[in-house]
Order: sequence, then C-alpha cells, then structure tokens
Amino acid sequence: MKDFPAFTTENGVASLILREIPYREEAYIQIRSSLSAQALAEECAQFCTMCGAEKVYATGHEDLEKYPLHTSVLQMRADLASIADTDAALFPVQEQTAAQWRQIYNERMRDVANASWMTQKDEGEMLQKGDGYFVHRNGELLGIGRASAEKIDIVIAVKRGAGSEVLCALCHALTGDIVELEVASVNEKAVRLYERLGFLATKELSRWYRIR
Repeated sequence: MKDFPAFTTENGVASLILREIPYREEAYIQIRSSLSAQALAEECAQFCTMCGAEKVYATGHEDLEKYPLHTSVLQMRADLASIADTDAALFPVQEQTAAQWRQIYNERMRDVANASWMTQKDEGEMLQKGDGYFVHRNGELLGIGRASAEKIDIVIAVKRGAGSEVLCALCHALTGDIVELEVASVNEKAVRLYERLGFLATKELSRWYRIR
C-alpha cells in the first residue's frame, strides 16, 4: 500500500505510513505542521481507518499527549570497547539466504511495537547494502541482525537466551568507536538486555500515541 509523504488538510500537513496495513493492520501518522494537531490527527486517522487500519499511531506534536502513549523510541549508545567479545560468528546474508532471513525477521518482529514488516523490496535493499547477517556458533543458528558503521539496526535471537551473543557478534561488523541502536521503550526485555551490556539511553527520538 502506498504511503503519503504529504497528506494535506485545512488543519495542516502530515505524512501517512500505510505500508503496514496489509501485514499488521497498523498505520502511522507523522505530524509535519499544524495549527490544530488533534484535528489533523483525527482526519488522518479516519483516512487510515478507511484504508483498513485497525490501529493508528501518531507522533510529531505536543498536543498528541491527550491520547494514550503507545511507546517512546529511545536511542541507546555504548562504547564499542566496553562490549564483551564472543566466539559467535557472522555470516553475511546472500541472495540464496535472503528469503530465510526475511521470514525469520517477520515472524519474530510481528508483535514488536513500531517494527516494520519486511517486503521483497526491503530484502533487495538489504542485499545491496550488505548489512544483514546470520549469527552462528558451531553450526547452530543463534539469531539474525543488521549492522554497519556505528549502528546496529536489528537484533533478533532465534535461540532462547542468545540475545547478548547476537548483539556482541554484530559489533564485529562495526567500524566506529561507538555502538548506537534504537529501541521501543515498551520492549522492556530488549531495553534490559542492552542496559546489561553497557548501553545507556541518550535520547528520546519520538513519542507515539494511540489515536485509534
């Protein structure tokens, strides 16, 4: 489903993210400018509902605080040198393994707040960037992830309790002195894991509110 980078009404301008509707029945609204953010959010939410969204979330304006908070998106950072090493190995995603990676991702992230569904187009972009990995130890799959430069974008453990090993292994793909990642505040299990590994929340990037 097509997104709307600029959805304009008499109450302002917003971006509508509708691509999740076929997969998660969710839509997202980013308020760009508005004289009445609440009225704009309601107009956008009505449109999203007409497109098939069962849940609608919005961000981008303090007036949205009148709605229930869905989640905050936190930026967390750590010194790369402080992250424990691991003997788990990284295997880059290849064309013949990309579909398997995407299947694991969609299964594991289906119920994670603000996670995006991965399409075949996204799969192709990941292959082009070369930032997708499987994490193995002695032939056993521990998890998957995406990482490049100073940022880890995705950490998913397939084996129970392997989250720390997966994250530490993904650090092998980084090139800077700092490790950065983003996490939804309601994903408390992930937040606790990152804190145990030495990450600190450095910034609140956004707050998402439940409109519908």
